[in-house]
Amino acid sequence: MHCVKLLGQRLSARDFNRQVAEIQIRAAILNGFTALGIPRTVAAG
Repeated sequence: MHCVKLLGQRLSARDFNRQVAEIQIRAAILNGFTALGIPRTVAAG
């Protein structure tokens, strides 16, 4: 939840459907950052 709040405390959209879309976009951004931080491991040998 802390990371979601880093992207903004409030929703800028007023319409409910647009608020849902805004939350989905924020989740996609966070997932992208998480994917960048996960190391790729390769079996040696």
